[in-house]
Amino acid sequence: MKAITFDQFGAADVLQLADVAEPALRPHDLLVRNHAAGVNRADLTHRRGGYGRPNFGDSEIMGLEIAGEVIATGAQVEGFKVGDRVMGIVGGGAYAQLARIDYRMAMPVPRALDYVHAAAVPEVFVTAHEALLHLGRLQCGESVLIHAAAGGVGSAAVQQAHAVGARVFATADASKLERVRALGADVVIDYRSEDFAQAIAKATDGRGVDVVIDFVGAPYLERNVRSLADGGRLVQVGIMGGAEAATLPLERLLYGHLQIIGTVMKSRPQHVKHAMVRRFREHWLDQFKEDGLTPVVDSVFPLAQAADAHRRMESNLSVGKIILETI
Repeated sequence: MKAITFDQFGAADVLQLADVAEPALRPHDLLVRNHAAGVNRADLTHRRGGYGRPNFGDSEIMGLEIAGEVIATGAQVEGFKVGDRVMGIVGGGAYAQLARIDYRMAMPVPRALDYVHAAAVPEVFVTAHEALLHLGRLQCGESVLIHAAAGGVGSAAVQQAHAVGARVFATADASKLERVRALGADVVIDYRSEDFAQAIAKATDGRGVDVVIDFVGAPYLERNVRSLADGGRLVQVGIMGGAEAATLPLERLLYGHLQIIGTVMKSRPQHVKHAMVRRFREHWLDQFKEDGLTPVVDSVFPLAQAADAHRRMESNLSVGKIILETI
């Protein structure tokens, strides 16, 4: 089969299309003829050597989410059969024509979605649900600040928060704000020209928001904490801006009864990942329909142009998911 490989760590041009062996089917696996794969920032880290030469459980090949057709099932698989359209999260192996996936990490593709849009669902919508609802415990009538709201997880979180009935504040580049507003954000903030903490204080009469979902890290920590209302929850999903030299206002944390919660899917035990997928599936899967949740696709590249897809992500110009078509 064809897959993307690389012989050395480095810039996007190290990625090459090559012939590799097909994955072997294990008892809990679905073997999937892959039609589309989502591109994630973890893939950039993988390519640059941030994980070494990892095997995240399914493959040493790059890529964490797939959408395609089941062509074989392992002996212990339940609930899926050959011919089913599935999407899901894999431990590597998505940048390939065939992929194997633990059936407990797979979900049926909703009827309203083609494979390209299905590949834009698993990683970002599962992560958004986990951060926003399971850990952040966002409820109808509460308020939430979502950073990087034009990105994959951010755009999913905006839609979910709006669907829950929360008041949604969102930060993004000025050129992307109207797209974010169209997804359901009530108040949009240009993170380059506005101080989001001041904007939150002004819009809430100094109260703050109940939940903050952050992907940036150290540069935002102090302002995130000061933007929380009493009893508020900060859920840290990423550290794109760095993890060092952060200022934590402990007095506000203490007397505001605040909580800071970290989450990352890739390093969690497999049974925890199964539970994360199950929670998302039960809560949201039937909401991918007209006037419902919408996977936001920025651009689509052929598998052979994976390097161009990585360059697109590195440009920070994208809104939503970047997808590789693998057939």
